[in-house]
Amino acid sequence: MSANRYETAVTRYFEAWNATSDEARAKAVAAAWTEDGSYTDPLADVAGHEALAAVIAGAREQFPGFAFTSAGAVDGHHDTARFGWELVSVADGSAPVAGFDVITLAEDGRISSVRGFLDRVPAGA
Repeated sequence: MSANRYETAVTRYFEAWNATSDEARAKAVAAAWTEDGSYTDPLADVAGHEALAAVIAGAREQFPGFAFTSAGAVDGHHDTARFGWELVSVADGSAPVAGFDVITLAEDGRISSVRGFLDRVPAGA
């Protein structure tokens, strides 16, 4: 399996998390996840495109002016990949939130599941 397959999936994942409009988000979620794809982290456990888009919209509302960025290389084998990420302020470059995700890919290269871990969160979040 090509490393590019994992990098492509993670790029699409970040496109979904960084989409700023409902329409762009829905399109990006459909490109990144299978129809029954899931996302689970300490704060969310959802499946399906509508629920995924709603979780992402909630994060965007909580952190306006921030972008999700990669924090290192994507590491993958078989149908599983892992990668670190940060939520970075566009204004000052601060990154109050960081984590590590593990994704499972479907045969078509889209994500079937995400298991997310939060490594750094601001107090009170």
